[in-house]
Amino acid sequence: MAASVAAAAGRLRRAIGRSCPWQQFSTEARPLHGAAVRDAFLSFFRDRHGHRLVPSASVRPRGDHSLLFVNAGMNQFKPIFLGTVDPRSEMAGFRRVANSQKCVRAGGRHNDLEDVGRDLSHHTFFEMLGNWAFGGDYFKEEACSMAWELLTQVYGIPEDRLWVSYFGGDSKTGLEPDLETRDIWLRLGVPASRVLSFGLQENFWEMGDTGPCGPCTEIHYDLAGGVGAPQLVELWNLVFMQHNREADGSLHPLPQRHVDTGMGLERLVAVLQGKRSTYDTDLFSPLLSAIHQGCGVPPYSGRVGAADEGRIDTAYRVVADHIRTLSVCIADGVSPGMSGAPLVLRRILRRAVRFSTEVLRAPPGFLGSLVPVVVETLGTAYPELQKNSVQIASLVSEDEAAFLASLQRGRRIIDRTVKRLGPSDLFPAEVAWSLSLAGNLGIPLDLVELMLEEKGVQLDAAGLEELAQKEAQHRAQQAEPVQEEGLCLDVHALEELRRHGVPPTDDSPKYNYSLRPNGDYEFGLCEAQVLQLYSEDGITVTSVGAGQRCGLLLDRTNFYAEQGGQASDRGYLVRTGQQDVLFPVARAQAYGGFILHEAMAPECLQVGDQVQLYVDKAWRMGCMVKHTATHLLSWALRQTLGPTTEQRGSHLNPERLRFDVTTQAPLTTEQLRTVESYVQEAVGQDKAVYMEEVPLAHTAHIPGLRSLDEVYPDPVRVVSVGIPVAHALAPASQHALQTSVELCCGTHLLRTGAVGDLVIIGDRQLVKGITRLLAITGEQAQQAREVGQSLSQEVEAARERLSRGSQDLPEAHRLSKDIGRLTEVIDSAVMPQWQRQELQTTLKTLQRRANTAIRKLEKGQAAKKSQELLKRHSEGPLIVDTVSVESLSVLVKVVRQLCEKAPSMSVLLLSPQPTGGVLCACQVAQGATPTFTAEAWALAVCSHMGGKAWGSRMIAQGTGHTADLEAALGTARDYALNQL
Repeated sequence: MAASVAAAAGRLRRAIGRSCPWQQFSTEARPLHGAAVRDAFLSFFRDRHGHRLVPSASVRPRGDHSLLFVNAGMNQFKPIFLGTVDPRSEMAGFRRVANSQKCVRAGGRHNDLEDVGRDLSHHTFFEMLGNWAFGGDYFKEEACSMAWELLTQVYGIPEDRLWVSYFGGDSKTGLEPDLETRDIWLRLGVPASRVLSFGLQENFWEMGDTGPCGPCTEIHYDLAGGVGAPQLVELWNLVFMQHNREADGSLHPLPQRHVDTGMGLERLVAVLQGKRSTYDTDLFSPLLSAIHQGCGVPPYSGRVGAADEGRIDTAYRVVADHIRTLSVCIADGVSPGMSGAPLVLRRILRRAVRFSTEVLRAPPGFLGSLVPVVVETLGTAYPELQKNSVQIASLVSEDEAAFLASLQRGRRIIDRTVKRLGPSDLFPAEVAWSLSLAGNLGIPLDLVELMLEEKGVQLDAAGLEELAQKEAQHRAQQAEPVQEEGLCLDVHALEELRRHGVPPTDDSPKYNYSLRPNGDYEFGLCEAQVLQLYSEDGITVTSVGAGQRCGLLLDRTNFYAEQGGQASDRGYLVRTGQQDVLFPVARAQAYGGFILHEAMAPECLQVGDQVQLYVDKAWRMGCMVKHTATHLLSWALRQTLGPTTEQRGSHLNPERLRFDVTTQAPLTTEQLRTVESYVQEAVGQDKAVYMEEVPLAHTAHIPGLRSLDEVYPDPVRVVSVGIPVAHALAPASQHALQTSVELCCGTHLLRTGAVGDLVIIGDRQLVKGITRLLAITGEQAQQAREVGQSLSQEVEAARERLSRGSQDLPEAHRLSKDIGRLTEVIDSAVMPQWQRQELQTTLKTLQRRANTAIRKLEKGQAAKKSQELLKRHSEGPLIVDTVSVESLSVLVKVVRQLCEKAPSMSVLLLSPQPTGGVLCACQVAQGATPTFTAEAWALAVCSHMGGKAWGSRMIAQGTGHTADLEAALGTARDYALNQL
């Protein structure tokens, strides 16, 4: 029997280790629809086992910056597992719940994006069926029994097709095998040959580096059906959270145990419908059918690898998976963007566009036409898809159209470059980078590599890595401006330009943009001529060659050059009539009226060339949002702190803004909150932003008009929020006192609503009278508010614990430490600064109360201990004894109370500790001889124990280590008697 089990174990390990191909799946088809499978799961746990059904959380994590997307059913229940759930919340009452959770695994630690399409099982979006028991409502016996009942009795899966694994223990960590789970499966009738053990990697689940964890048991389905070696696919993972991983790596039992299970709906449906792939189920067949009808390619046939000629089936899977992910994410408020989760979603959308157009030959707007099919299949389970279907389709179609133009141009550039390469040449990193660096193209680098792979061309990966590092450094420099080396125009270069009659750069086209009815901004291109070229070392040249970094002066530009605290634009330029060669522009700097563009030349560029310039739209929009938000912040500060408040500097880029302001004193919590509320009100009203150039003289003596200590051009540009510039500057106008009206040459939004939100996340005094504020906007601001709310709930939970009180000194110490740790988290969290200050004040009060409670408990414990000692030592000049206490603080209190009750006695007490150490405290009687000091007494005893002591003539304390307490007590008595 043992041999057969061992052999089966080997087969199972090999089967789990293989990537299951699904092709050899064979079972009777079960016509249960995917929606019915989901409903049956939820009904089973609700109706048969009393579970509460909870809705799926949004795929956008709330207050959890460790995740880009929700990637497991347990994410929304983390506060329960971590013990931070608000006791007043609905979640605090959860005991047993079940749901179907929308999950996205793309980007971050769990990333299936690159595998989607290449095989028959990977997805970026999937549904996780799960049931949970919190606080030990039920545990292993019930969880296993419920799972077995559902799979075999409700879904009708043959028992002989199911294998299970359990945790076999780990000798290094001292974890015992989970024999309890093994025995449960055996009692349920699973043969011993199909109940097998594995180690930490396979059958021990952990939330992260620290936190709740425990053994898990997995239920696998044998696709081979007993014919030959088993081909196993995991169906269900049942996790038994019973340990907590501490910061030092040790494991401690959880005060409350939990059950956390997860089963992928798509995989379960494939098993129940007798399909060889998740893509063959009715969860995907409507989409695959729609793709076939919309593209006219052969029907989907489920081929992979070399058998998939033309990669048509791969494209089917990519498009079907990605449109589901896009629809769900956009419905939950995650839209394609330039960083974090939005950036990942942008990559997903563009990957889908590429496969649909290049492989499936889909017509323009095709992806958006698939959104109703997704809504039809998933909308009943997730109503937010139905509610936002029009918005989803519109957004997908717009981004698809924008990327199609970029993709076509990128493909031409690649074809043209490949034709010039020799047989062993690498594809130039600069060209690949230019395809992705410019926001108008924005082709993900992984797609560039894939397109090259299809042509049998290898990319210069080392060169690309070098460029990526330079870009990362540039981003860091933009985040906090520092003096950096680069091309510049010094006084001699400027004088030479003037001497040769080169006109200053006309940069008025930087303001040529408009707001479309759908809320998107349209930025026009700019036609220009190259007037001057500079080599990387600043020498004037008439032309630059391929691969050279250079500086360009043009007669006109639509690039914003870094000034006024706003980061420079980025983008690219092309030679007129040669649209396939992109010259990436990394930055633009202003020197005496000339705008110097720093660029990389993939090909020859000459003075006199006609070019077209394109700004990076996403980068420019980020700057516009932050700049308009800066004006609103400045106005809100004046409204809150008074009209004499003045700006002392600012810097902004798409990530965040920094604002220095004069203040009489540091901003209070209420002032910070009020400032944010003013900005939110202006954003919520979606006020128009008016911009107009006016003679500088017209701006003089206008009450409330804001200007900085700078030299302004004449005419000067005025930016006014909510009030036309002419009205704001009218004689005797008071409008500039009521809204934001500033002299500013920056680029701004045309309406305030696009700011979304503003949160001040930090403030500090630079010098006396000047405060620096840090702020974020949009989705970042919303996430900061969610973090603040989450931490506020944790503080409230700590308050509740403290209010309940405790007679247990160790518990009081634990609470005090928890408050300290929470204080550290709040000190560094990205959250509203007003809320941080509020919580910090609360935590200081709680810490004081906690310490007071500890002192009170220690005093009470000391009184009890001192009374016991007095009974044993009622006579004599000395009390030398041992006593059991938890801390030196309590021991000192015991000594003090003894001396108060018996002033004529000198007292020395030792307290052995569980760690092997010994605490010591002593006090000499008031009438003791001058040579008898507490410090010397403690030192004599602690030295005997190999420790140290400190204190004064009257009272002292110390520590040591000894296994012979009687000897130490004897030393104490002998020393005291000699002194007396």
